[in-house]
Amino acid sequence: MAEIKLATEVRTEFGKGAARRVRRADRVPGVVYGHGAEPVHVTLPGHDLLLALRTANVLIGLEIDGKDALVIPKAVQRHPLKGTIEHVDLLTVKRGEKVEVEIAVHVEGDLAPGANLLEFVQNTLLVEAEATHIPESVTVSVAGLDAGDSIVAKDIPLPKGSVLAGDEDAIVIQVVAAQAEEPAAGEAAEGETAEA
Repeated sequence: MAEIKLATEVRTEFGKGAARRVRRADRVPGVVYGHGAEPVHVTLPGHDLLLALRTANVLIGLEIDGKDALVIPKAVQRHPLKGTIEHVDLLTVKRGEKVEVEIAVHVEGDLAPGANLLEFVQNTLLVEAEATHIPESVTVSVAGLDAGDSIVAKDIPLPKGSVLAGDEDAIVIQVVAAQAEEPAAGEAAEGETAEA
């Protein structure tokens, strides 16, 4: 995974008013923490951060007070209506260090013939991977699965260097039979005629 560099400034003002001023300047308030160090409050460029966060579990390179730091996003708060980033929590990582992250689960293939529906019980898997080689997603085949079939976490092939960190027996995907809608009260069933 490629590392994205972002310009960082240390924050000295706190509170709602200070955060609003930061956002008006197209910057995002954030905090960098991890490895037992004191949390560092920073501001990041809004547009560049938005672009970086389009990649799941992106590795971001920051320069904080003349020191380089590698971070991954841990929590992103967005405005409920505008969708803009309000605040970001960043976790410091080191090259070679193992981290636990959630990666997206994608499916491929067609279900068995019939009126079956695919249900995602979990959209993500918790895996442990090296900080600079975090997979973006995993793909699992659902070809030929029929109603009642399911795929558990341990059955999903993980990319090289990744191991499952969550419950290995957790159901991730299941196939259910489509339910027919019952006619509403007062409606005649198909083929029946209402009596006069």
